[in-house]
Amino acid sequence: MSAAAVVTVAFATLGCKLNQVETREIEGLLESKGFRTVPFEEPAHVYVVNTCTVTGKADFSDRQMIRRAIARNPQALVVVTGCYAQTAPDAIARIPGVDLILGNQEKYQLAELLDSLKKRVKPLVRVGDISKARTLPAAPFAKFSGRSRAFVKIQDGCQHRCAFCIVPYARGPSRSQETKRVVDQIHELVDSGYREVVLTGVDMGHYGWDLVPRTSLAALLRTILAEVSGLRRLRLSSILPAYFTSELVKVISGSPVVAPHLHIPLQSGSDRILRVMRRPYNTRIYQSLLEKLSEVIPTLGLGTDVIVGFPGETEADFEATREFIRTLPFSYLHVFSYSDRKGTEATQLPD
Repeated sequence: MSAAAVVTVAFATLGCKLNQVETREIEGLLESKGFRTVPFEEPAHVYVVNTCTVTGKADFSDRQMIRRAIARNPQALVVVTGCYAQTAPDAIARIPGVDLILGNQEKYQLAELLDSLKKRVKPLVRVGDISKARTLPAAPFAKFSGRSRAFVKIQDGCQHRCAFCIVPYARGPSRSQETKRVVDQIHELVDSGYREVVLTGVDMGHYGWDLVPRTSLAALLRTILAEVSGLRRLRLSSILPAYFTSELVKVISGSPVVAPHLHIPLQSGSDRILRVMRRPYNTRIYQSLLEKLSEVIPTLGLGTDVIVGFPGETEADFEATREFIRTLPFSYLHVFSYSDRKGTEATQLPD
């Protein structure tokens, strides 16, 4: 199918802010080839569903959205990409009406693939081995509209193997965006009228470890603050406790531009459960960090993630988590029920 024939493309994005950024990048690629983006609620020639797989509920929502796209226009081409496409392409291929399944690295090939794609009885599947990914695919800067803030992807993938988490299998190893490209994108966003930028990634604290020469999240923040004028607010997404070096704390606490809001995942207040989860910290490390941050950032807004019902969690572990949370200055909690993810270590644990 040629770009001249395919006039309109509609996107549905599920899951994290990173998915939202990547949808905008794909939109930019398609628009550069002559395609036109329309709202998902409108009729379109192509529907693209960018999926999430962090929980079983997310998978269910993905399937609902895929079927909704197929129902909107049975003659349209239906493309499924994102984390669910990466980890469960066979399950998606069994949904009648899907034409193309793209992995997280392959999603950026969509513009080229649409040139020859037609409705198919069985979908074309392009899902590679994400564990071999070493770089971030080239893509246009993400464009945002109708929002007061913009998101910039600085990193993808994760080096950790927490027992419950499917994300490394969906996103691959940690890969960082070059500092200059990050700064150039923020410059462009500020020039477009945005005054608040959110830095996002999967394992954002790991930023720069894979670059040559090696750098760090703290160094990136210093460069942004020094080189981008007109930026009123720089916000950080989730960062693991172990990445809060003294240098990073100094940068965050020392600039009025960096938002006094941090999201630092906890998952459990029981050291026993944290060990089984394979989390790279314990409650002593976590509490010490929060006390330090609260001291140097008096207006700190603090959020965290908690998993309840992890395999083997006892009533005592649960109460330890509740009591630990009571001692800490959280502004909000994201609380999740444990969800089995195929291929993760936690699925083999008892109880």
